[in-house]
Amino acid sequence: MGKGICVAGNMIVDILYPTQGWPKQGQLVHIQDGISRATGGCLCNVIMDLAKLDPEMKLYALGRNGKDAEGDLIMEQLRAYPNIDTQNVICDGISAFTLVLADQISKERTFFTYLGANARFTEDDVDWDKLDCDLLHIGYILLLNALDQEDAEYGSKMARLLHHAQQRGIRTSIDVVSEASDRFNRLVVPALKYTDYCIINEIEAGQTTGIALRDENDALIRENIPKVLRRMKELGVSTWAVIHCPEGGFGIDENGNYVERESLHLPEGYIKGSVGAGDAFCAGVLCGAEKGETLGSAIELGVASAAASLSEANATDGMRSEAEVRRLYAQLR
Repeated sequence: MGKGICVAGNMIVDILYPTQGWPKQGQLVHIQDGISRATGGCLCNVIMDLAKLDPEMKLYALGRNGKDAEGDLIMEQLRAYPNIDTQNVICDGISAFTLVLADQISKERTFFTYLGANARFTEDDVDWDKLDCDLLHIGYILLLNALDQEDAEYGSKMARLLHHAQQRGIRTSIDVVSEASDRFNRLVVPALKYTDYCIINEIEAGQTTGIALRDENDALIRENIPKVLRRMKELGVSTWAVIHCPEGGFGIDENGNYVERESLHLPEGYIKGSVGAGDAFCAGVLCGAEKGETLGSAIELGVASAAASLSEANATDGMRSEAEVRRLYAQLR
């Protein structure tokens, strides 16, 4: 067992309000019973998934959290896992949260988000002397305001942080949030120069490289996947460039070998929610990377981890041990 994985970045609480319809501006609508809170964001989802996959793996949380009820909920859930070290989490200010208004009539959801403490997370919050890990995974780029600033030397503050991690012998990994914007070239591309493992979805990969992976009918353009992965490597990803999507997991390893694994064949009624599937896939691939597995084996664990996540409504309840997830892959492939 190595030194373990540090997961850094977004720590969010989703607050869900079931509503009776959606009002016109200036009008009122009733909130129903069933208000709930759940943790989310890259840090919470990935690190708790990793803790479930391998309770013996050393894990370190790194980020800014609020000092309030939502922040207390995040810390309580992280500390429920004995192998998650939270001493590098700074608690100050208001927590990041998302108000999720769930219309029970149309079944549509509307989101209002507040970045809170997450927006102030910078490299100054990192005590490199305390960060004794093999791998640093950070996300989401485009949702960490202070790190999503341009840097004259490195291109972005995030790229600077990743470079300093590599200088200390720590392998780096990134994830990106999906958004319709022109910021990918300005903020994601510079970070790739200092990234060992890039694990993102097909929309993010397409926006980063400028090569579309969905056509006008939303069908996956499979022949473009190797092109996008090779472009990610050309932009600087040193070890594994990986793409995940509902159809499966795809990647190119450190030797230039292309790998793809189809999604599992899930029985009817199996899927309860998809909110944490991408982070679960990422956790599976990172678990494989930390244990020195091949990219093919790591993507299989990622595909199966995403499938496990789909079995429950929230982001992390569906995750299981690595042995159980591997069995799921064997059963449903």
